[in-house]
Amino acid sequence: MTVTSMLDQRDEDRTGGRSSLGMLVTPLFLIAVCAALALYLRGQDLDDLERRAINRDVIVQRFVEHIQLVAVSTALVLAVAIPLGVVLTRPRLRWLATPFLALANVGQAVPSVGVLVLLAVTVGIGFRPAVVALVLVSALPVLRNTMVGLQGVDRSLIDAGRGIGLTKTAVLFRVELPLAVPVILASVRVAVILNVGTATLAAFTNAGGLGDLINTGIALNRTPILLTGSVLTAVLAMAADWLVGIVEHHLRPRGV
Repeated sequence: MTVTSMLDQRDEDRTGGRSSLGMLVTPLFLIAVCAALALYLRGQDLDDLERRAINRDVIVQRFVEHIQLVAVSTALVLAVAIPLGVVLTRPRLRWLATPFLALANVGQAVPSVGVLVLLAVTVGIGFRPAVVALVLVSALPVLRNTMVGLQGVDRSLIDAGRGIGLTKTAVLFRVELPLAVPVILASVRVAVILNVGTATLAAFTNAGGLGDLINTGIALNRTPILLTGSVLTAVLAMAADWLVGIVEHHLRPRGV
């Protein structure tokens, strides 16, 4: 091993150590926030209504419902937007990029609650319409960044891959997509945060989630209920962002 490689390895070890330490900050902070919320609620003189609204079973149920809304909608966004973004960057289909982006823009231009209400009126209420609304709201960033990431790959690298005998499909999966991963995952983080926040509105269509606690707290003027729903939503958003950040760290190609 040369001196240069030893120094590079040492720098990578130091960077990895700092990254590992930094990754522990967010979960520790979130644990502290949840502990502070629990202490706050324990110190309050809750009435019967508040105790029924924010007991352990109700909180767990609403939290799980919120995670389900976010997880399913995000999975559908990834399953639809990333392959569609890949297809729209292929030379023969680039002319379709403009109409598809315009369609995706509609979902983000319309207020989230408007999308939810429109689907509730036309499709019905419940979990599925809420998921469809979340997909419409958050698909644009992933679609656009997939296209931008692939279009930003250096053409000389693609030509080099073709020059060594790789097929177009092999170049896509071994050259283009790995280099576009940082840009794509940046949009995934945005989509997840959008879904966590927008999912609170799903309570208006009887889809459950932490929005139920927020709406109950506002309607009944009960600060402990409102604070519980709001804090847990913020905690979930930060936790989701942290998890996607870990995935991004491990999937990012070295040197990118």
